Amino acid sequence: MKTNPFSDTDRRAIWEMLVERDIKAFIAADWSMVADDFIEQNFMGIDGGKQGNPDGWVLNFPDLESYKIEWLRQSREFGETKWGEDVETALFRVTHLRDIEVVDNSALVHKKFIGKITKLNGEDVLFEWQTLYRCRKLEGVWKIAGFTGYIPNFSGNANASLQKITVPENASQHKTAGPYSPVLEINTGKLVVISGQAALDPAGKLIGDTIEEQTTATMENCRAQLVTAGCSLDDVFKVNVYLTDLKNWPRFNVVYKDFFTKTLPVRTAVGTDLIEGLLVEIEMWAVKS
Repeated sequence: MKTNPFSDTDRRAIWEMLVERDIKAFIAADWSMVADDFIEQNFMGIDGGKQGNPDGWVLNFPDLESYKIEWLRQSREFGETKWGEDVETALFRVTHLRDIEVVDNSALVHKKFIGKITKLNGEDVLFEWQTLYRCRKLEGVWKIAGFTGYIPNFSGNANASLQKITVPENASQHKTAGPYSPVLEINTGKLVVISGQAALDPAGKLIGDTIEEQTTATMENCRAQLVTAGCSLDDVFKVNVYLTDLKNWPRFNVVYKDFFTKTLPVRTAVGTDLIEGLLVEIEMWAVKS
């Protein structure tokens, strides 16, 4: 919405600062347009990382200069993207600022991003987070004292983020794979699950004849799938192992343990029939750092 929805002077001024002026400055990548909107002394910005659990929120912006650097980086990146629609109109469309609590010369402002903007190639970029701004009125002018930003947006459905299931953009699997997803991110930025991996190359050809060779190839395939979701083996907390012959268990473990450098994941192992030629299959669950 490009029209200021507020009638009172204070809220109108805050909306103009945090929506209209911010959007225009962001598109222009011009910090000078918003520099006077901040209180530099004691400024602090908390980065929620789009995580619902506050334990994962971090102090990425201990001062205004650190936030300025990140703001400029994001604005340049946004400007270099080839969009398929007018970016100013699109940013106003996905930006929602309706809730402002004003108490004397202090204000708590809820700014939400809801919706998507389409790139020139037809790809949609989802905007789904919110920021809580702390503002103060100094000498009759509203300014930003700090914020807690990039936190999940639960507007309309308190469980919306928890229900989000996506396949990472670069995820792929061998040509002989069945009807299943190789990797899924549940509540993007948190839980990652990969389908059972085996010693198969991208063409579906078996790699190795021994349990040691197949375990190494299988673990490397697991590592590659995790990378597509922004994870590493150090982020894995649960592993399921399937062996065609449990007598191979000691030899499997010798190879397996060398792939982990931090806390070993919890694990379940069973003996079972596998596709002909396979000696081992491994499934993993991880949480993004």
